[in-house]
Formats: sequence, structure tokens, C-alpha cells
Amino acid sequence: MDTGSFNSSVLSIGTGLRRGADLLGRVVYPPVCLGCGVLVGTHGGVCAGCWSRLRHIEEPFCDVLGVPFSHDMGDAIVSAEAIADPPPFRRARAAVLYDDVARSIVHRLKYKDRTDLARVMARWMARAGRGLIAESDCVLSVPLHRRRFLARRYNQSAELARILASEVGLPYRPAAIMRKKATRPQVGLGARARSENMRGAFSVPPTARSDLFGKAVLLIDDVYTTGATVKAASRALLKAGAGSVCVLTFARVAQGHL
Repeated sequence: MDTGSFNSSVLSIGTGLRRGADLLGRVVYPPVCLGCGVLVGTHGGVCAGCWSRLRHIEEPFCDVLGVPFSHDMGDAIVSAEAIADPPPFRRARAAVLYDDVARSIVHRLKYKDRTDLARVMARWMARAGRGLIAESDCVLSVPLHRRRFLARRYNQSAELARILASEVGLPYRPAAIMRKKATRPQVGLGARARSENMRGAFSVPPTARSDLFGKAVLLIDDVYTTGATVKAASRALLKAGAGSVCVLTFARVAQGHL
């Protein structure tokens, strides 16, 4: 057999093996809806019922916080919240509103070891944050405290950041910010308690400061609720010399639904 025939045979065998592995994977791990778990046609898909209830965030929205408006009020309009309490970051964007479907998706990623969902979520985030991405130099994720990381075994925000950075071609800096304070879980806390809980929670290691100095940082988290977490992280990054911080999350809570 000549070299060309041999290589063709190897490629054919490899293709057959990949197809067989894909078929086996579909049998063992059939494609299910990201939101509710019913069978769907492809991996990473959403059933018609969940898709109809999933609320993607589209313009018009606040130019700073990304909060959707009920009607168009013109270009670069800023919400009352952003005017009354300007955040330390430049802008924030999210892919979807944090409703029942989005909550289910986040819960599966965060607590059910469904790290496979992160790829689809990161792609939705990349579309929602394309303006921020175009202006960013690097990608960071909101870190977990080491005790919580050891208990959970992975950081859902880091999974989203790592995949998004790879998809859009930006460097990912996983060690550029650390959580030095073991904060209480934010669930169930009001806005003021969340802010106090996150006070002094983050720091930038001295070894990472040169990588951040003057850089436009894109900070990734799973859900934006009151913004207490990303605000505290943004302050730490800016204090360490970052030029600017923008925030991109998979979901955000609508105003009035905290």
C-alpha cells in the first residue's frame, strides 16, 4: 500500500471512530434542553417552551448598567440607578434576564456539575458583550475563596471566562485576582448587606499587577444581582492599576426583582 492510500485509510478509520464515539455519546448522554432537561435535537439546544420564556437582553438598555428599558429613549441613555450610584466599572452587559429558565441553566452549571453548559452560555455572552470585548485587553473571572472552591471543585465563572476568552481570542488571566475573604453566600441578602459582605473581599497579587497595569479588563461572572460582587472586584482591579473594567455576565436580575 502506498503512502497516500495508507493516509487515506487512517483518515477514514479516524473519521469512523469519531462518528462512532459521537453516536455512543448521544446514546449515553442524549441531548437535552439546557433549561428543563427534556430531549432536544442537538447538544446545547433549548426546547421550544424554554426558548419562548427565555428573555434575551436587547437594546434599548442603560448604556452603563445594561438594564433593559421598556421603550427607546435615545442613544447612550443612562438609567436612574447608574446616575444615583455610579459603579466603579465602565459598563456592564448580560446575555439574558435572570428568570426561571436562566435560573435553571445557572443552577445546573453551578451545583449539578454541568460544566458542559458553559460553552453555550459563553457564546451567548460573547454576542451580548461584543462591544465590550472589542475594547478589552484581557479576560478575568470573579474568583471563589479557596474553601468554597475545594468544596465545589470548580468555579462556574472561571469556566465561562476560560471558554469565552478562547472563543474571542483574548488572553485569560485566572490568577490576576483572588478572593482573600471567605464571604457569606449572597443569596437572601439585601443590596446593603451584599455590599457590606463583599467589602475588602478581593485583592490582586503583586505578581499580577504588571499584567493588569493600564489594561482594559473584561470581568466575567455568572449572574449580576445588585452588582455588589463585581463592584468590589472592580475596585480591587482599579486600585491595582487596571486601566478600566467592564463586566459581562450570563444573566442579570431585572430592576425591582431582587
